[in-house]
Amino acid sequence: MDFRHDETTERLRERLLAFMAERIHPAEPVFEEQARERVVPWSAPPVVAELQAEARRRGLWNLFLPGAHGAGLTNLQYAPLAEITGRSPGLAPVALNCAAPDTGNMELLAQFGSPEQRERWLVPLLEGRIRSAFAMTEPAVASSDATNIATRIERAGDEYVVNGRKWFVTGALNPNCAIFVVMGRTDPDAPRHRQQSQLLVPRDTPGVTVRRGLHTFGYDDSDHGGHAEIDFVDARVPVGNLIGAEGDGFAISQARLGPGRVHHCMRLLGMAERALELMCRRVADRHAFGGPLAAQGVVRDWIAEARVRLEQARLLVLKTAWLMDTAGNRAATEIQAIKIVVPGTVEWVLDRAIQAHGAAGLSQDTPLAGLWVRARALRVADGPDEVHRQSLARRELRRHHADPSPARV
Repeated sequence: MDFRHDETTERLRERLLAFMAERIHPAEPVFEEQARERVVPWSAPPVVAELQAEARRRGLWNLFLPGAHGAGLTNLQYAPLAEITGRSPGLAPVALNCAAPDTGNMELLAQFGSPEQRERWLVPLLEGRIRSAFAMTEPAVASSDATNIATRIERAGDEYVVNGRKWFVTGALNPNCAIFVVMGRTDPDAPRHRQQSQLLVPRDTPGVTVRRGLHTFGYDDSDHGGHAEIDFVDARVPVGNLIGAEGDGFAISQARLGPGRVHHCMRLLGMAERALELMCRRVADRHAFGGPLAAQGVVRDWIAEARVRLEQARLLVLKTAWLMDTAGNRAATEIQAIKIVVPGTVEWVLDRAIQAHGAAGLSQDTPLAGLWVRARALRVADGPDEVHRQSLARRELRRHHADPSPARV
């Protein structure tokens, strides 16, 4: 494994670092002020469109997507770029059209969508003219097990009829969100992993009702469209809106999650690097008990431990990206490992940075509290820690022919 940046990656890194320093970080207070004062609820602050135009001009657009539809980068090439955008997670990814959930939905359409679906939905997503959302999680079932999904998708002639309730549909309240990718059950009698399908449901479909925006630890995340609870009551769409074939929903979800977890984890590491930098500056400037906080042994222990943990986590994510590029997503069992390790590691670093800042770390005067919420939430999003640990342990037991359980995760 050679993790040196190739010429393409290094060129894009330099370009992206300059964009972050010259445009993104100076725009952060503008972004926050515009978000507070916007007239249209849940809409993106106007500065986002300005930054997107500049990102396109600089050739920093759709970097996440491999192949002809995107920048053509491998997972290993994109990983360090995702880390850089993580230093400003609310602004940099969307400025580059590299923000979830659009990234996963664009990957899904590029890989599994029909030509008509790609023309109608993928093209405007790639151009940044619309946003999208992924509707999978449900309030009435344990959605960490995707086979529990209860929303029904039933064929009725030339249409599919959708009935169910979804929640934490990220970005769905954004008025620019035009399409939902809905996970539902098409055949309850099929094998467990062939019961589910995915369907494109336009936001303006009769029978689709956005009920409310949900908070995460008190944050409404309205700057990017929040997290919606949505009812689907006899919502009808053409059969041509089915992605792939009936019963492909679970397999499509697994394919969608692989690259997305690398993106999430590298952005998290960027968040942690910014937190560590803020912590080092803070403890060098603050004095207590007769000297700078940086002289305290416990603070130095935090800093050293943070650096070690971040380096370990980064190497594991890069190894995972390399395996995905060389052996394929299904061969990279480390995808589960990074989802276990990285959010917890970053949460630990952020917690120490908050502690070092004292009351300021709890306030809106630093980005630390918001960053901590993002890291903590990702220990639930895309599957809770416990599910990934169980699955990873089962894989390890199989290597030694020691798995006593017939269950499959």
